[in-house]
Amino acid sequence: MPMAAEDIEAMIRAAIPDAHVEITDLAGDGDHYAARVVSESFRGLPRVRQHQRVYDALGGRMGGVLHALQLTTATPN
Repeated sequence: MPMAAEDIEAMIRAAIPDAHVEITDLAGDGDHYAARVVSESFRGLPRVRQHQRVYDALGGRMGGVLHALQLTTATPN
């Protein structure tokens, strides 16, 4: 069963409370999403660690319930 965009956003915000999260369904199938996550807590972290924090927030759903996630992370300007 696909994962709803609202659920992805809620999980990320629960783990990274200051995050601004934008989710886009890339294929309209509920399985292929893009996420842009902006958080002050990413400041000073390498991009790999920023992405790991988002994947950790998804609690192991990547590759299972959530098939694909194109991820962009950033800090606020």
